[in-house]
Amino acid sequence: MDAHTRATRIKMIAFDIDGVMTDGSLIYTAEGTELKTFHVQDGQGVKLAQRAGIDLAIVTGRRSPALEARAADLGIAYLFQGAVNKREVLGKLLEKMGLGWPAVAFMGDDLMDLSAMVRCGMAIAPANAHAEVKARAHLVTQLGGGKGAVREAIEFILAAQGKLDGLVASYLDA
Repeated sequence: MDAHTRATRIKMIAFDIDGVMTDGSLIYTAEGTELKTFHVQDGQGVKLAQRAGIDLAIVTGRRSPALEARAADLGIAYLFQGAVNKREVLGKLLEKMGLGWPAVAFMGDDLMDLSAMVRCGMAIAPANAHAEVKARAHLVTQLGGGKGAVREAIEFILAAQGKLDGLVASYLDA
């Protein structure tokens, strides 16, 4: 099944963070505080998905107060940090929500994301993902993690579902 067909079935998109919503850099202050940089266009993509009725989740192996702040800012209710087994965490969420694996897309960039990616209905990788991850993705974005890849993936799904044009038009009327 091609990426476009897979995208038509998506009701939830789950994301890794480092290397997907960020460029993968880890920046620490002298005091040990971790800093993260997020791309504003990815945030707009998240808002488009929410307006289209697509649920969003973050499933990441690391823990970060900066991520908690960004998730709250974007209104992403499903945030799972310190996830050792991303497939298991996502599976429990899907069960709770009454969704099957074909209805979820997962966007990841490295080996620890593969267990969730190979199970979900649509696996997405940013351009800068590890080669093994890109080889198993149904969609590889042109943009890299932290550089608009999340927005690109969301707009691909929204276009496949016939929702993107209407969402863009709503900004013309605003």
